[in-house]
Parts: sequence; structure tokens; C-alpha cells
Amino acid sequence: MRTILFDLDGTLTDPKEGITRSIAHALERMGVAPPPLDDLTFAIGPPLRKSLARLIGTEEREAVERCLAHYRERFADVGLFENRPYDGMVETLAALRERGSELYVATSKPRVYAERIVRHFGLDVHFVAVHGCELDGTREAKLELLEHLIVSHGFDRRHAVMVGDRDVDMLAARHHGLGALGVTYGYGSREELLEAGAHALCEQPAGIPQALRAFRPPA
Repeated sequence: MRTILFDLDGTLTDPKEGITRSIAHALERMGVAPPPLDDLTFAIGPPLRKSLARLIGTEEREAVERCLAHYRERFADVGLFENRPYDGMVETLAALRERGSELYVATSKPRVYAERIVRHFGLDVHFVAVHGCELDGTREAKLELLEHLIVSHGFDRRHAVMVGDRDVDMLAARHHGLGALGVTYGYGSREELLEAGAHALCEQPAGIPQALRAFRPPA
């Protein structure tokens, strides 16, 4: 596979502390009692607006945007760096790049935050580009994000794969004719990934190069 797209949260880095604490902060500011932090991990990966709407009990745009603003109050300065690359990820990225693959980040997180995280942990040297949504929600859906990335870089999708930990990653990859490699060390279950169409699964970052070496492009 010549082109490899990586999700960020739950795939490259573990953002649990920063995201869940920032969501709890936002809920408190909205007058909603937050659940235990472990109960908020469902929000890691999918577009955040939908998760916040579920938590505050309304999809009313003004309320969701206000909750998101409270989330960003904490996340932009503190939660962003309550995060860490998964063990073995740095070595995995280096190995993939050394064998000639082009690597991209494709995340539903706002691009301005994703770029800061990737740069903060020194992962930026491995990537051609970092793609995420805009702060207003443009390209927040993985389907739209991957379409934008494919058009922007013009790579051959028959020799490209999406690596991610949630169903939205697998569904978007399959929709656009890419390979779909699900990682089970993140926040999506094996069942979630397989039901969403993962072509193969990988249990740890160190296993990604071998999984991709054995990967066969989808027909």
C-alpha cells in the first residue's frame, strides 16, 4: 500500500484524559452533571458535535455550539496535550516511511488542533500533510474529509488504506474504495470495526507494518 491515511484519536495517540476532562468541563458549564470519565470514551473519534448533543439532550444548534465553545475553552490550552502517542507508534511510522509509503493524518478533529498535537509529539516529520475539519464543522464527517484529501493529493485509491479505530473510519474508507485496516487498541471494538467493513484488524501499533505488508487491495 503506497498511501496510508491515519486517524489521530485512538489510532496515533491516546487522547482519553484531555477529551473526557474537557467534555466534563463543558457539561458542567452547561449545568449538566457529567458522568464518570470512562463513560465519555464513546465521544473519542466520531464528530464531537453529535456526541455533545447526545450528552446535553438536545440537537438545538445554539446549545450545541455553546457546549462546544465551553469544551474548547479547556481543550485548546490544556486538554490538547493531555495525550500521548501509543507505544511503538513512532517506530511504526518511521518504518512505513522508510519503505516508501506516503503518510497522511485524516481526523475529524479540527485541523488547527490536529497539527499542534502532531507537531508537539514530533510526529509531523513522518506525514505529507495533516487533514482535519474546520472549526465551523466543515468536513467534520469522515466521508467528506476523505473525499477532500483524495482530491487534494490525487493518489491512486486502489493502493491506499485508511487506518483507524472507529466505524466511521472503516465506512469512509470502503465508501471511497480504499483499504480499511481497523486497530483494536483504540476505542472501537472488534465487532464495531468488522461490522463497518474492516478488511483486516491489528491489535497493536507495532503490528501495523506487518498487517499492511500482508494487506491485499480490495477488488
